[in-house]
Amino acid sequence: MPKKPQKTKVSRNKLSSDISPTQLKSTPNISFSFVYLQQQNPKFSYNQQDVRYFTALLERLKSLSTMTVTEMTVQNAKSLRCHPIDWNDSRVTEKSFGIPNEKQLVDTPYQLFQLSSNEHGRVHGFFIQNMCYIVWLDPDHNLYS
Repeated sequence: MPKKPQKTKVSRNKLSSDISPTQLKSTPNISFSFVYLQQQNPKFSYNQQDVRYFTALLERLKSLSTMTVTEMTVQNAKSLRCHPIDWNDSRVTEKSFGIPNEKQLVDTPYQLFQLSSNEHGRVHGFFIQNMCYIVWLDPDHNLYS
């Protein structure tokens, strides 16, 4: 008759103390958040976009994630088409992002970047420190009339 295997006793305390949490290096580079991304506004819908649009978006996000906020908003602003949005500008079709607590959250709304030269539209949002919050994907250039 085969012997019944014995259970190995493992101390839970020993295991937890032996595992170190991963230490991530802090970086001044831009990170992206989609927590405020709005899809319900028909002006800024991306539902009908093809794979080329999303490929361009991911490639642009990858390249921008190597920059600091200053590099994006000042040094490369012209080539990225990055500039503050003036809600009072008569060409602007919206009066705000319409997100909860917007006055407390958003110091400066931005047209953050174009996806590619004259194709695939723009992306709009705001910064809190080095976090870039994307609110609208604007594939059809609808923020400005």
